[in-house]
Amino acid sequence: MAKSADEHGGPELLREVLSRLFTARGWGRRQDRTRLEQAWTDAVGSEHAGDTQVGALRRGVLEVIIGNAVVLQELAHFHKRRLLEELRRRLPGTPVNDLRFRAGVVKK
Repeated sequence: MAKSADEHGGPELLREVLSRLFTARGWGRRQDRTRLEQAWTDAVGSEHAGDTQVGALRRGVLEVIIGNAVVLQELAHFHKRRLLEELRRRLPGTPVNDLRFRAGVVKK
């Protein structure tokens, strides 16, 4: 097994230091979350973005909280397929296989 540079007393590679820093601070997860939220906002459009909030992404299912019952019905029944396709296009490498809409309070 290869030893890292610091085990030999030498300088560490910058990518290794940054990788540990990003992991320790959770910056990678926050960046992923921000990308997911932006992709959702772009996909759903400004008309409905204010009535929705991205929830958790678990096992490829994205939960979306909707603060308006009419918007929930419209998105679930008429726009779900298009939204899924748009999210997949905007988030290559992130598995989004389904959307689960749920009524709730949207934080503005």
